[in-house]
This record gives sequence, structure tokens and C-alpha cells, in this order.
Amino acid sequence: MIPRRAPGAVLAALLGLLVLAGPAPAHTELQSSSPAEGASLATAPTQVQLTFGEPVTLPPDSVKITGRDGTAWRIGAPAVDGGVVTVPVTPSGGAQAYTLTWQVVAKDGDNVTGTVHFTVTGATTLDSVGVPTWIWALVAIAGLLAVIVVGVRQLRSRR
Repeated sequence: MIPRRAPGAVLAALLGLLVLAGPAPAHTELQSSSPAEGASLATAPTQVQLTFGEPVTLPPDSVKITGRDGTAWRIGAPAVDGGVVTVPVTPSGGAQAYTLTWQVVAKDGDNVTGTVHFTVTGATTLDSVGVPTWIWALVAIAGLLAVIVVGVRQLRSRR
């Protein structure tokens, strides 16, 4: 014969387990990012933004962007406003797939990490040494103008 327990005792035991166990602590999660996961961008962004479900803090070197070919972007000083992290970036490398790796410290003190993958389909705004391509164009035009001016002066001085 199976012993019968009072229904009230079973209910009290279950309630006691629930009270003692309490809610499991949840870590913050990335709610959104710019660029978004899987985004395909015509031009490289000049900043990235990560939005979390609760306020976070950042350890050193908390954001990195690396291209499929190993090219690393320069990362500026991040700004944190509650759960929103904004980081200025200087793109390098050409059109390719990139991985943004992030690390934050959650409100409960635990480190939380993740990645965002995106693709740049057009050329980045900077060349491999970090000088904007339009500056190189201006230097080339100035050099050409200097050669023309020197040539015209030499022709005038011969007459």
C-alpha cells in the first residue's frame, strides 16, 4: 500500500521550494546594435552602438572590430549612458565581412561577451594607413598644380 500524504503538506513543500529557490539571476543581453547583426552596409560606419537591457560598465578594450582578413579597426573612447554603449571607430580594410566583439560588465558584476557580424560592401572611407582618401586626392591635385605653375614660370622666363 502506498502511503497517502496530506495535500496541504505537499503544497507547502512545493511553495517552500519556490520561495527558497527564488528567481534565477539573469545577465544583461544585447537588445540591439548598430550595425545590426548580419547587416550589409554600402559604407563603413564611423561609430557603433550597442544597447543592453540594463546599465553596464566597460572593461578596458571592450570593443574590437576585425575583418575577415585580420584587419583591425581603430577604436575610440567609448561612451556609456545606462545600457547604451556608443563607440567611435576608424574603419580600415576594404569591402569584406567584419566581426564586432564586445565585452561588458553586467549590473551583477559578471562579464558578458558577444559578437555582431556585418559586411561592408563598398570601400571604407580610410585607406590602410588611416588617411582619408580625399586627402590623398587633394595632395595629388596640389602637386599637379605646382608642376604646372613651375612649368609656366620657366616658359615665361625663357622668352
